[in-house]
Amino acid sequence: MQTFSRWIGASLSFALVMGSVGYGQDKAAAAIAPTAAVAAQGGGAFPSNEQMRHYGGMGSPRLSPDGRRVLVQITDSTAEGAKSHLWVAEVGGAQARQLTYSPAADKRGERAGEWMPDGQSVLFLAKRGEHTALYRLPMNGGEAKAFEVKVPVMADESKVKGALPPAKETKDAEKSEETAGEKSEPVEADVAGYRIAPDGKTVALVVSDPQTPGEKKAKDAKADAEWVDHGLHRTRLYLMSVDAKGGEAKDGDAKEGAAEKLTLVGVPVDVRGAAWSADSTKLVVDAEEPNGVDELGPAGSTWVVTASDAAHPVKVAEIPATAENAVWSRDGLGVVYLAQAKRDAPPGYADLYEYTLATKAVRDLTDGFEGSVGHQQPIALADGGVVEDVEMGVEAGLMRYSAAGKAEAVKLPIAAVAAVATNEAQSGWVFVGSSGGKETELLYSPTLGGEVKVLATPALTPKGVRSEAPKRISWMSEGPRGEKLKIEGMLYLPPEAAAGTANEKAPLVVEVHGGPLGSYVDSYSTFTDFLLGQGWAVLRTNPRGSTGRGAAFAAANKNDLGGGDYRDIMAGVDYVLKTEPIDGDKLALMGYSYGGEMAAFVETKTTRFKAIVSAAPVIDQNSEYGTEKGSWYDQWYFGKPWMHEADAWRQSPLSGADKAKTPFMLLQGEDDTTDPLGQSLEMYHALRQMGVPVELITYPRVDHGPLGGAIYGSPSPEPWHGFDARQRVVEFIGKGFGKSSE
Repeated sequence: MQTFSRWIGASLSFALVMGSVGYGQDKAAAAIAPTAAVAAQGGGAFPSNEQMRHYGGMGSPRLSPDGRRVLVQITDSTAEGAKSHLWVAEVGGAQARQLTYSPAADKRGERAGEWMPDGQSVLFLAKRGEHTALYRLPMNGGEAKAFEVKVPVMADESKVKGALPPAKETKDAEKSEETAGEKSEPVEADVAGYRIAPDGKTVALVVSDPQTPGEKKAKDAKADAEWVDHGLHRTRLYLMSVDAKGGEAKDGDAKEGAAEKLTLVGVPVDVRGAAWSADSTKLVVDAEEPNGVDELGPAGSTWVVTASDAAHPVKVAEIPATAENAVWSRDGLGVVYLAQAKRDAPPGYADLYEYTLATKAVRDLTDGFEGSVGHQQPIALADGGVVEDVEMGVEAGLMRYSAAGKAEAVKLPIAAVAAVATNEAQSGWVFVGSSGGKETELLYSPTLGGEVKVLATPALTPKGVRSEAPKRISWMSEGPRGEKLKIEGMLYLPPEAAAGTANEKAPLVVEVHGGPLGSYVDSYSTFTDFLLGQGWAVLRTNPRGSTGRGAAFAAANKNDLGGGDYRDIMAGVDYVLKTEPIDGDKLALMGYSYGGEMAAFVETKTTRFKAIVSAAPVIDQNSEYGTEKGSWYDQWYFGKPWMHEADAWRQSPLSGADKAKTPFMLLQGEDDTTDPLGQSLEMYHALRQMGVPVELITYPRVDHGPLGGAIYGSPSPEPWHGFDARQRVVEFIGKGFGKSSE
């Protein structure tokens, strides 16, 4: 399994790249004139498998200091290499223009773009040599120039006693002893992230300890044994002084800055992120214990750093170990952050908190909220309020919390907002968002909740493709104490079935999201459109354990995986069979991550489906627990497996393999560290030995999230993984329905 913050289901992951989060259609929709691409979605054809490789992505909008331009990250389609680049859109309405371009050697492109406070240049990350560097690009023309980031050697694992084999010659051994204690020269390092101070004079850099020459030599000599969970390298925070106005490169070099301008921040554990105060005098830092300590329980910490005394940070003891995404209040007197909810809920289910430094008081702004708090960094408002992304049912939007704690939904003409941003002056707001049947757009409003308009950006969708909005539905299921439990979902019908003109009822594909702490929201879904193009209806369900319905609902499948949530899904199937033109003899089910796990549960519990597709699943809670990356999440659901053997086995699909009969397909990334390859292998061999028709397809080089994104249509650097998987899914399900796909 995997937490919501890391993997919330392949479809929603795609929504966060392509779509957005917001609150359904309202009067503000009249302010939006549909683009040509959106207008075309009422007709045309649904995307083909090849066209699925031609969708781009958009995210990370940043409003310029003067409020007139928006820096936005556009990702090329899979067919074009899936590189990301920075574009500038104009609030005044002019067509966006591409700002950065990548050399052929750079396979990822430019990302993490930010405006310098004077608006005269932008910073971004890119890997155009051996290391990921921070670049500055002047807006008045000229080439981007990299800052030279060289850090002192804080850890050299090659100098640990016994790390290297004995020297072959005595002189070499003596030389090694002589140099072991020498101070190493600063080493060029990768920049993992950065934050610009509001005054533009300092940039906080998150930097991972680099490989030293000695470590490289040891690796080349194959002296590369790893002492698990005993690594010396850390992720550290440095402060770098910069020319706020952007001067000429020093000595004609193409690089700005120098190693001697870096100041090490004394946070003693791994740094995950940082945020500046409005007056640029201090930072709040998110950190975490190194070497997998989080597997034993929450291991985070929050620190306050005074920029003028960076060597002596202060740990904020009152902020819990689950805190993340901390930011300063606008007056600098407090900190706003996300942390584990007060009420019992799965790890990663957050509340929004406010901490006051003077009184050390903590206030939970969202306790009892009947939706779910999202995972974006909070935005502290000038009036003392806070803006945070939230989910409510199948919509994902924004909530504004006043200084007094009053909550108010921000009205937007979209059902799903993936990103929101403002500038330091909060003179405007930008959003990346979409709705079911309506492609991703970059939106602008001069005020939060005010009139919204669409900014001109490059097309992200193949020309003329069709997209359909879902029918939002709900049904009743039996709760844990026999009570009636309302379950929500979305039904997508082929156009003829929706219009009542089809000659026969539509086959149905049931999709299950990942998590289980995740959800489907009403966002633009190209994969659903692709399935509709096969003539199939699609049902997406949010059973108990999903987000968007409050903490109690998210916790309703505790120690009951594959139990009540399975019944919720099947109740939804029964509901649409009674109310919609669905062929009950042509049912299929598929899911990714926890959705793949549920697919395996379904395989062992019913024969109502003609085909089941399980991607990146958990099959055996015992073996997965010991081989996954991070098992703390699973403990909340059923405890440590060796202490709760019956519970762990009951909630393992493998326990019912002897009852399996339905043709079953497994899709698996070979480098998956979340739900490792061994899980799919266990199910494959079990079903094969039981005589059940089963297929296993593995994909090299990809971890958990990237394969899911590729399958569901996100831009991917693996051009054929998604294509191959979709082709196999269509053929496999089509065969189950008694019809081969062309």
